[in-house]
Formats: sequence, structure tokens, C-alpha cells
Amino acid sequence: MPGPRHAVLTGAPGAGKTTLLDAAAAAGLATSPEVARRILQRPGGMALREQDPLAFAEAMAEAHAREYERYAGRPGPVLFDRGFPDVVGFLDVSGLSVPRSVDRICRDLRYDGPILRAPAWADIYVQDAERIQDWQGAVASDEAVTAAWRRYGYRVTPLPLMPVEQRLAFVLERLHPAA
Repeated sequence: MPGPRHAVLTGAPGAGKTTLLDAAAAAGLATSPEVARRILQRPGGMALREQDPLAFAEAMAEAHAREYERYAGRPGPVLFDRGFPDVVGFLDVSGLSVPRSVDRICRDLRYDGPILRAPAWADIYVQDAERIQDWQGAVASDEAVTAAWRRYGYRVTPLPLMPVEQRLAFVLERLHPAA
């Protein structure tokens, strides 16, 4: 029986998702980087997030859809850094309504692999140019995105607070279940 094809890392900002994704890629796993960070790093990206968070959310949903489609025919597992319900969590924490187009994407394009949540982890949390939330904001974001994943019917599995090598082993066990 083949393992899951679309697995997702979700959770708090600054909880080690990108580090884990980089380790997974180095181990030979197909990965898809966080789309929000790429949008924020483009000219005008931070301004879009600040001045029009709804347009920012729609841009994230469209970018997630492109990444999802890019890996649609790939036979092995792909590990995505965030997914469609993360956009809903962003909207929820921002106090905005979820547009029909975003809700439809969350309902129609489904991930079949484990949804792995990196919980807020104070020992490793650091703000940077794109990660502008303070610690309380990171915790609120984690709660909102986790609730959004559950709202769309996904089971969310917490990642252990361990070094990246052990976290990677945890992920690989879930992507390559023993026969």
C-alpha cells in the first residue's frame, strides 16, 4: 500500500517548520516551501500584508493552489510548508471573513498525508523581517491555523519539541509507514 502523497507542516510561526523542511529536502524528500514568505519577500509584499490582508490571503491561496497542482502527478510523498487552511487561520486571526474562493479551495483540494503541527516553541522563536508577530501573536496564529485545519476535517498531529533530526525521523515514520 503506498504512503501519503501530500503531507503538510503547519503550526506556529518560528516553530522550526522551515528548518525541518530543509532537513527533509536534504534527506531526499520532495518539498514545497512556504508561499507566504515568498510573497512577503517580493517588492510590495509586506505592504500588501499590512494594507490589504484579504488580497494577501487570496495571493497565498492562489500560490498554494499552484504548488498543489505542481505536485499533483508526483508518485511519491511531498512535504508542504503550510497549506490551504493556513490561509483561513491567517484570516481568522486577522478578524477577516473567509472569501468563498478560499473556502472552496480548502474543501475541494485535499491533502491526503498527515498534517503535522509545529507548536509554538518559546525556546526557538525569533522574529525576522517577514515573521513580525510577537510571541503572543505566534501563539494566537498557531491556535487559529490549527482550528482551521480541524474545521476542514483534518486530523492534526503535533510534532515533538525535539532537535530537527528527531523531528525528521518522526515525519518520515508518518510518510513511509511500515508495511
